Amino acid sequence: MPIIQIQLFGSLTVEQKETLIKETSDAAAHALNVPLSTIRVLIQELPAENWGISGESAQKKLSQTKGK
Repeated sequence: MPIIQIQLFGSLTVEQKETLIKETSDAAAHALNVPLSTIRVLIQELPAENWGISGESAQKKLSQTKGK
């Protein structure tokens, strides 16, 4: 049973999560040649301050990018 974990910062709408789960599941079932019913997708949304990019929090990096 394939288990796909997706970690991201920020938050998705319910509709975006539904689309992500559906399209990820379809792609995995096709690529692995397994029944769709065996695919599991876990989405974990984390605050940007809990991620580090190049020695700084993702929150800081994102705010710097928005300022440019």
